Amino acid sequence: MIRRELLLAVAVGLAAPAAHAQETVKIGLILPMTGQQASTGKQVDAAVKLFLAQKGNMVAGKKIEVILKDDTGVPDVAKRLAQELVVNDKVAILAGFGLTPIALAVAPIATQAKVPEVVMAAGTSSITEASPFVVRTAFTLAQSSVPMAEWSIKNGIKKVVTLVSDFGPGIDAEKSFTEKFKADGGTVIESLRVPLRSPDFSPVLQKAADAKPDALFVFVPSGAGAQFVKQFVERGLDKTGIKLIATGDVTDDDQLNGMGDVVIGVINAHNYSANHDSAMNKAYVEAFRKANNGLRPNFMSVGGWDGMNLIYEALKKTNGATDGEKLVAAMKGMAWESPRGPISIDPETRDIVQNIYIRKVEKVGGELYNVEFATIPNVKDPVKAAKK
Repeated sequence: MIRRELLLAVAVGLAAPAAHAQETVKIGLILPMTGQQASTGKQVDAAVKLFLAQKGNMVAGKKIEVILKDDTGVPDVAKRLAQELVVNDKVAILAGFGLTPIALAVAPIATQAKVPEVVMAAGTSSITEASPFVVRTAFTLAQSSVPMAEWSIKNGIKKVVTLVSDFGPGIDAEKSFTEKFKADGGTVIESLRVPLRSPDFSPVLQKAADAKPDALFVFVPSGAGAQFVKQFVERGLDKTGIKLIATGDVTDDDQLNGMGDVVIGVINAHNYSANHDSAMNKAYVEAFRKANNGLRPNFMSVGGWDGMNLIYEALKKTNGATDGEKLVAAMKGMAWESPRGPISIDPETRDIVQNIYIRKVEKVGGELYNVEFATIPNVKDPVKAAKK
């Protein structure tokens, strides 16, 4: 009976946009604060809190209120929370989304309620196509995977085994890396996948070792890199001469120091490093550490920071109006300087355009960092670009 009443409330509530004259603009922040992806939730939430502390909670004459909800990493929970936030809390914007299945589960609600869904973390290309109200400030896996393939060929890597987590971003990473690597003359000997939840990398690592490739290309989501590296070493792959190349999720800043010196020399491609050399980033890292007991910000954190900046600037352009269609229109084409470098929102796809950096794990001042040594500027999502 309760479920039927909730669905009825949702049907009524989604039939009309939230009140636009409200003096408080509510943002529903849906994140995995517990469970396997909790590090992502912690990073994004910390960045949102830091943004509010630095920029204030007033914009365009309206007070900003962020309502944080823990989806525990489960899509059905996220969908229920989004319904409650729209119907009961009258949020003007939904934001967060630590995993692709969660962002996709909420997309129909964003469409029906005409509420912007600002994706701050999830990285599958297709997410922005799930609703005209989705705008992303995170990244796509293809943005990192294609440059990694290009770098590999140019640096003498001819034969590769790919190893990815078996869900949307992993499949994107595998496909985009493989297509580019093969197009440039490389050979993919084998494509291996592991389950997203509680993965045991040992069997696939043994397969990778037996194939004797020049390199192993890896994607696992933020938070799983430490477990992967531990098993990589336990299986002795660090002593086989097989190079480890990856998307930057694997050498996540949040966990990098805990992985140990075995990851020194790993080449990876990504959109943000805490070691990024800009005045804005140095100030961001210092403020983030100070506000979070020394915690180092990672790429998920800047997705949260930039998501809040996108929301604030859109509200300025609409003079505080929270009509969803007007907010999304204001977000399209927006460009600004981020701690990660210059970024913009593609007006056609509502996806992020950003620099991708080729990095090498090095020890700097006694700590491990992803040190950038090459920049590919203004990278659009290659998956969408290929569809044109």
